[in-house]
Amino acid sequence: MYQHAIQLRVRYGETDQMGYVYYGNYASYYEVARVEALRNLGMSYRKLEESGIMMPVLENHSYYHQPVHYDDLLTIKVLLNDMPSVKITFGYEFRNENEALVHSGKTVLAFMKANTKRPCRPPETMMKLLKPYFS
Repeated sequence: MYQHAIQLRVRYGETDQMGYVYYGNYASYYEVARVEALRNLGMSYRKLEESGIMMPVLENHSYYHQPVHYDDLLTIKVLLNDMPSVKITFGYEFRNENEALVHSGKTVLAFMKANTKRPCRPPETMMKLLKPYFS
């Protein structure tokens, strides 16, 4: 299993009239966390796109355990429980400063050739970087 954590502070503009993080912003948080998880692994979205591979989101699931508010400092852990194939599944755990689980979710993305818009296998570079975490 590969995992990586980042910290993110909730900005005022990300909250709704009730003072909670607006539900639509969790998808953006997922993206920030997974981009940084891949960067930490040694693989960037930019490099993937430059090599002709895109990663569209096929599924997005969110589970709201507790409200998250303006100025809360979140630790977002990204989990890859399985080696990718044509698809890759990212899990997310959000914890507040008291380490309480406040949100969880998952996204399923596909690897796709940019020029043909057809599914493809993950790049060999990514598979080599992930292999030690799944041996």
